[in-house]
Amino acid sequence: MKHTKKNCHSSGSNPIFAKIVMRKSSLLFSAFIAFTGITNAQQFAAADLVGQRNVITTMVPFLTISPDSRSAGMGDVGVALFNPDANSAHWNSSNLAFATNKTGFSVSYAPWLRQLVDDVGFSYLSGYSKMGKNSAVSGSFRYFTLGNINFTDMEGNPTGSFNPNEFALDLGYSTRFSENFAMGVSLRYIYSNIVGSGLRNGIDYTAGTSVAGDINMIYKNQLKIQGKRLRYNLGANIQNIGAKMTYSSREKRDFIPTNLKLGLGVNYEIDAHNEVNFYLDINKLLVPTRPYYLQKYDNTGDSIDIGTGKPVLIGYDPNVGVVQGMAQSFYDAPGGFKEELNEITPSFGLEYMYDKTFSIRSGVFYEAQTKGARQYLTLGMGLKFQSLTLDAAYLVPFRSRHPLQNQMRFSLLFDLAALSDQ
Repeated sequence: MKHTKKNCHSSGSNPIFAKIVMRKSSLLFSAFIAFTGITNAQQFAAADLVGQRNVITTMVPFLTISPDSRSAGMGDVGVALFNPDANSAHWNSSNLAFATNKTGFSVSYAPWLRQLVDDVGFSYLSGYSKMGKNSAVSGSFRYFTLGNINFTDMEGNPTGSFNPNEFALDLGYSTRFSENFAMGVSLRYIYSNIVGSGLRNGIDYTAGTSVAGDINMIYKNQLKIQGKRLRYNLGANIQNIGAKMTYSSREKRDFIPTNLKLGLGVNYEIDAHNEVNFYLDINKLLVPTRPYYLQKYDNTGDSIDIGTGKPVLIGYDPNVGVVQGMAQSFYDAPGGFKEELNEITPSFGLEYMYDKTFSIRSGVFYEAQTKGARQYLTLGMGLKFQSLTLDAAYLVPFRSRHPLQNQMRFSLLFDLAALSDQ
């Protein structure tokens, strides 16, 4: 049976069928100061915006989906993991320089919106190979399919159907500079074919493409506490530094989800067979926050600056270049410093391991209510048998519904060297 769906892999508005719509203030304000050159405008302070919903939206948000079940079972942490595997190609490719296995690859699948439809899903394939003791190369392929979409004209008449999809192809390299420190880089080709090609409702649509990259690093060390070894990792990754994208022939282009990840991992050995890992990740989108546009008193449109001829806004103009947008993202929230803090998203993970063969995991992901409200508990487990590791994850939302709730997702990891020996 055919059905119509929206792109639901982001908590923000749909970047496929419409550009970001700037929300306008509904407060009544006094006349703006005359020297600004603004007439018939409304005025308010940044404090008035704190607590209002202002979600940051980007193109191709599927790039931010946690691809594997190990990290997904720990609140989506991953930038400072112990025991790196093939999935580290996504979280922090520099970690692969410390991998103990020579080669490996992973396969993952996550059904999306399974409670509503049965043909939307996210697939991920990744692998790596060590180059001597200190370096590694990696690659990955992620694919998001949105099932079947029926198109109609302005009168509601059917105009055809389409199977939209998106994918990203990665290639990475990492190397150790010392026994404790490594860095890595990744290049990424992004393809997003959401509405197909052709003229619809006066707009010439086409597939969106972009090229992006990651820069990451990790530092590892250890301490001795009462004869027990305490290891710790510090990781950082700036993901998806790349060109803006568009789905039409118009000049207007939108940001892809450039993201800063900072992570801490702590490993405590209980005894020779039991150990516990604690993780903390902090995420920050390096994308401009949309401003608020001032309205005229009669609500007939935006207030216009007589001097520049442009709309009057509270915040910063989001139509800037990629590098400026990354820098601007740290101070451009129209609600000021309090809103900037709400744009920092923490996640916590806990992992118990027995004899490095059996794992139980849990985690919490928290996003501010005004920035998307993704808040959920995750549960997971892992089982290793010779050259094969099976990971599973389950998500329980705290507040709003989530596309992955009430369903299991799985990952399979293969140690190619051990498989070859067998």
